[in-house]
Amino acid sequence: MSSAAVAAPLAFERRAAAAPVDNLKLGVATYSFREFQRDLCIKNVKKLGIEYVDVKEFHLPQNDSPEMLRKGRAQFDNAGLKVIGGGNVSMQEPDEAGLRKHFDYAKACGFPMMIIAPTHENLPIIEKLVKEYDIKVAIHNHGPEDKRFPTPSSVLAAVKDMDPRMGLCIDIGHTSRTGEDIVEAIANAGPRLFEIHTKDLKDARVKESQCPVGDGVLPIPAIFRQLKKQGYDGVCSLEYEIDADDPMPGMQKSFSYMRGVLAGQRS
Repeated sequence: MSSAAVAAPLAFERRAAAAPVDNLKLGVATYSFREFQRDLCIKNVKKLGIEYVDVKEFHLPQNDSPEMLRKGRAQFDNAGLKVIGGGNVSMQEPDEAGLRKHFDYAKACGFPMMIIAPTHENLPIIEKLVKEYDIKVAIHNHGPEDKRFPTPSSVLAAVKDMDPRMGLCIDIGHTSRTGEDIVEAIANAGPRLFEIHTKDLKDARVKESQCPVGDGVLPIPAIFRQLKKQGYDGVCSLEYEIDADDPMPGMQKSFSYMRGVLAGQRS
C-alpha cells in the first residue's frame, strides 16, 4: 500500500466534515526577503497588502536572546501582521537537548507552529516536545534532493500515527518536481495539512525554472479549488526563491494572479 493511500482516510474524514471556505488566506514566507533586514521585510510585506507571515530566521535570528526575539516579534505585531509560524527550521539534532533549543526559540518568538526539516529518527523526540510546548510542527517536503521527506506522502507516512499537532507543509514546487500529483497530495493530507508554500515553475520537473506565480505550469486554480473544498483553514504562503535582490515585482505579479484566481472562484 502506498503512503498516500495510508493517509487517505484522514483526507476522506476531513472532506466529509469540512464546510467549503469562501476564500483562502494568502501570506508571505519571509524567506522571500532573505536579503532584507527585518524592518524592510515588514515594510515590503505591507506594500504587498498581505497580513499573514511565516518568519524565517533571517528576520528573527535563533542566536538572539529571548528578550531580543520578543522585541523582534513585536515589530511584526505592531505593523499589523499575523505571524502564523516560523521556519523552515532545520531539526537534524539526534538528542532532546539539541532539539529543545528550537522549541525554546519558537516559544520566545510566540510561534504557534514551526515549519521543520527533521530526520525520521528524531521524530519521536520532536513529538514529545510538541506535546510539552503545545507548538505544532509542519514538516516541509523538499523535493527529489531530499532523501528523508521528498514528497507530501513521505511526510504523511511518518506522522500518520503521531500527535495531531505533527503535520505537513506542502511545497507545491518541490512536490511537482517529484512527479507526485499536487491536488491529490492536498486531498490526502486532510487535517495534517498545516501550511502551503506557493510558487510556480515553467517546467514542472525543473527547480531552476521557478517564475512568478501564474507564469508557469503548476495548477494553481485546481489547487485553490481543492483547498477550499476540504475546508483548509491554513495559509497559502508565497515562498519566492528567485530574484533575491529585487523580489517585489515578481511577488506583486504572483499575488495579483492568485487574487484573480480566488476572485474568479468565489460563489
